[in-house]
Amino acid sequence: MEDKLSKIVSLAKRRGFIFPGSEIYGGLANSWDYGHVGNELFNNLASLWWSKFVTERDDMVGVRGTVIMNPKVWEASGHLQSFTDPLIECKICHKRIRADKEEEKLTHEESHNNKKENPIWTEPKNFNLLFKTFIGSVEDQKSAVYLRGELAQTMFTDFKTVLDTNRLKLPFGIAQIGKAFRNEITTGNFIFRTKEFTIAELEYFVKPGEENKYFREWQNFMEEFLTNEIGIKKENLNLYEHPKESLAHYSKGTIDFQYKFPWGWDELWGLASRTDYDLKNHENFSGENLKYKDPETGDEFWPYVVEPTSGLDRLMLAVLLESYSEDEDRVVLKFKPKLAPYKVGIFPLLANKPDLVKKARAIYEGLKKDFEVVWDDRGNIGKRYYSQDEIGTAWCVTIDHQTLEDDTVTVRDRDTMKQGRIKIEELNNYFEERLK
Repeated sequence: MEDKLSKIVSLAKRRGFIFPGSEIYGGLANSWDYGHVGNELFNNLASLWWSKFVTERDDMVGVRGTVIMNPKVWEASGHLQSFTDPLIECKICHKRIRADKEEEKLTHEESHNNKKENPIWTEPKNFNLLFKTFIGSVEDQKSAVYLRGELAQTMFTDFKTVLDTNRLKLPFGIAQIGKAFRNEITTGNFIFRTKEFTIAELEYFVKPGEENKYFREWQNFMEEFLTNEIGIKKENLNLYEHPKESLAHYSKGTIDFQYKFPWGWDELWGLASRTDYDLKNHENFSGENLKYKDPETGDEFWPYVVEPTSGLDRLMLAVLLESYSEDEDRVVLKFKPKLAPYKVGIFPLLANKPDLVKKARAIYEGLKKDFEVVWDDRGNIGKRYYSQDEIGTAWCVTIDHQTLEDDTVTVRDRDTMKQGRIKIEELNNYFEERLK
């Protein structure tokens, strides 16, 4: 299975999905850039998440917060005190890893031929994951700020403003998609764990006492999104409930949807019950009233919060793994068509025949108004098909000599490789129906 990950990494670079960042300077550890098709796939994932979790619901609104916030935000949220991982350091080579990563610890010990009765690790110490930087020309504690380690705090600090400007009633949610930064001790497994990543997150505010009901509702909604919308097989999903001793400082209960990655079961995205921890703390630290006033009873209280969180880079890796298929001598990325970077590839059968090229160009220009379309006139038709299969293009349209006679084209399906003749005027409806 580990070999599958190496195949994905190779394919991602070869076809321009994902490749090492600043590579001409030797790169930067676990830093990745997204090429055109990678960016298209990522944007399709993000757009689908936003559509299903926000746009299509009447109880959700969106925000876009800043990466750098007032440092008091992180003091109030508890991140300066509690957003930590246990760090240990090898006394021989000074490599640092998380103390809870037993497999990495053993592998490292074996590389030093270490005997267990002669430990090589320092005692664990807490390591804060927030990236610190400075505002202004003087770098001292007064000018210290932090890159956000999560998106949630924007939704809490903006809670009252969003509530007032949207005239919302409980239950309701506030969502955003954006970058987060964590100074992770251990990174790796391609884009699974990086120091810079994109989160799709929402905070769903409910009356105290109703959090368990909505927790289960969101759990079902998230599972349906994973299986029905983006095509993750149920047998590759596992539900993991965090024991109390491993819960984040704000959580009274957290579950992870785990995916069967090549290295084993690991977190894909999470669902947490945050109680009223954040709003209460921000009110105490800021002095601002962050309570919700019930319009029917007049009662004021801090709502409880249910938080579905998704790392989009991690979700994209799962989609790549799930879609990867080897069919004899061809490699295919069998994305759900609505996720595919290109929906349609346009092929003139022969690039040196002006009439075919002109007709193909007209079809290309007509379709690209409504779909992500790619033009491909390189080499023989078989190689073009295989090239588009590796990118995950859902359908390929070939314009040949018969097209000039009867205005029909050959449409090839990526997954089945079946081909059929379709009238040019019917192409838009043909693809629209299959993208629903």
